[in-house]
Amino acid sequence: MIAYGKQHISEDDIAAVVAVLRSDFLTQGPMIAQFEQALAEKIQAKHTVAVSNGTAALHVACLSLDLAPGKRLWTTVNTFVASAACGIYCGAAIDLIDIHPDTHNIDINFLTEKLAQAAGQNQLPDVIVAVHFAGLPCDMEKLYQLKQQYGFALIEDASHALGASYHQQPIGNCHYSDLTTFSFHPVKIITCGEGGAIACNDEQKTQRLKRLRQHGIELQHAPLPGSQTLRPYFYQHLEFGFNYRLTDFQAALALSQLTRLDQWVSQRQALADAYDLRLKHLPIKRPYQSTQQKSAWHLYVIELLDANMTQRDQILGYLRELQIQAHVHYIPLHFHPSFQKLGFKVGDFPNSELYYQRCLSLPLHPGIDSEQQDWIIHALERAIELFL
Repeated sequence: MIAYGKQHISEDDIAAVVAVLRSDFLTQGPMIAQFEQALAEKIQAKHTVAVSNGTAALHVACLSLDLAPGKRLWTTVNTFVASAACGIYCGAAIDLIDIHPDTHNIDINFLTEKLAQAAGQNQLPDVIVAVHFAGLPCDMEKLYQLKQQYGFALIEDASHALGASYHQQPIGNCHYSDLTTFSFHPVKIITCGEGGAIACNDEQKTQRLKRLRQHGIELQHAPLPGSQTLRPYFYQHLEFGFNYRLTDFQAALALSQLTRLDQWVSQRQALADAYDLRLKHLPIKRPYQSTQQKSAWHLYVIELLDANMTQRDQILGYLRELQIQAHVHYIPLHFHPSFQKLGFKVGDFPNSELYYQRCLSLPLHPGIDSEQQDWIIHALERAIELFL
């Protein structure tokens, strides 16, 4: 099966993990800080905080912004459930935003109208989570202008976008946002099995993020009475946090993988360019590209023009029978029973619904060679001929 996304583990990665396994620390050791520093330097942020997964990153990011019962979080309808669930975990109300039909990110016009209406009803969001879908950055300047106008906090969900850039600046520098979160799941740009991180330029928030990932505990280093020896046992529990720590051997793997980030994003770009060139004769919409928004190409998502969901699923099934793992990203959040229990219903977000019935993710990762990509393209051509 040619996977739609896949991890790539080198001998250097294995050696980095083995070195930690042979060391004195498996968790809460020196590799965490080394990875955090390297990641912060790579994305040009002042600080990063490593956590156990991308969902944990979103959760503690929201908590650090004081999201709580009685407050509101908004996010895109075209995302994985964690982008909205992080608000539920905090006890907040959530609302959803439709997507732009070309970028598949937050539709700024829809958001602008929704904010104006919410302001008139005293129902403005406290936090907006902007998802850089498939690796393509959102229009951060316009989001920042709205943030300034309406006063909400802004989180960039960059689970797909490590290695992407906006206006020639790396995603994660938090120039337009309060925080940026990342995921290191095996299908993402780099991996450490499971893992995540939050980028932040505020020292106080960074310290709270670190506290929240460790049960809400801070170590205290006051000396023993009448002695210069520090009290080795003493800590204070300042708030209720979570066990969201990353292990040292995961951090070692992530640090090793980070050294190949630029190479992998370039390889993904080359594969995307080849798809663009060789699929332009087909009745599809290819992914949006812009000189101001450089994608990390986590996904290569096409839309099958004039297709209904049955036809899309027939094409997907045909490709899978040929051992090509085409996929769908994403089922709109308001289609899920859990969100319908919150009052959302089919018909609420027409752009996302039209996109959903026509979207198809083709395999895209650095392990795909030219022969495999030829096979994917020829199979897609045949599938479209058969079912469209």
